[in-house]
Amino acid sequence: MSTKIIVSYDGTANEDDAIALGGLFGRAGAEVALAYVRHSHEEDRQRETLAEAEAHELLKRGLELLGDPAAATHVVTDRSTPEGLAALAQAEGADMIVFCSDSHTAKGHVAIGNSAQRLLEGGSTAVAIAPVDFAEREPSAVRRIVAIGDAEGGARETAAALAAGLSGEVTPVANEDADLLVIDSRAETEPGRVSISASASYLIDVATCPVLVLPRGKRLEFDGARTASRASV
Repeated sequence: MSTKIIVSYDGTANEDDAIALGGLFGRAGAEVALAYVRHSHEEDRQRETLAEAEAHELLKRGLELLGDPAAATHVVTDRSTPEGLAALAQAEGADMIVFCSDSHTAKGHVAIGNSAQRLLEGGSTAVAIAPVDFAEREPSAVRRIVAIGDAEGGARETAAALAAGLSGEVTPVANEDADLLVIDSRAETEPGRVSISASASYLIDVATCPVLVLPRGKRLEFDGARTASRASV
């Protein structure tokens, strides 16, 4: 079964980058949905109806950017964005949540925002983060995928699945030529949970390409290669 992805989207600075990264995973064969987290209900019924309509209109714009009008959208109400997204992922059986970088990040770089950070500290879904300006790049240029981890993690298998779905290759070195980093949680992490080592955190800090952090022992499937094969028959 292919990976199910939720893209966190609220239309603010850098959020288009998260949409672009979600679209990349979609092209690899993942099922992509968009989610917007509201932090409270309006007590007045009319104002609540208006706020809900505005949220759906925002997600409609996100679908236009994604280029998939049939993709699912979700409006969640929760005081905590990461908790709301985590609950939605559990309810929908999603494997990954995609974020943009923090709003103060330099162009071309990755920075972990508050919501992503919370889910990187014991969460149960994979977390992907797009660099600033990723939406302005050529998505087809994502070819060199680097797996960072050990044999007991899922980074190698996930990187291989992404490479097959994107007609790319798995390369051994995380340098400036890398187009995507796939990172295992550290070895002592509870299976199925996310926790990154200091070295992995450093790699994210200096990265100029998207990063994907996996729960311990989790590997993700992408059926883009099979889809392309069926389409060519």
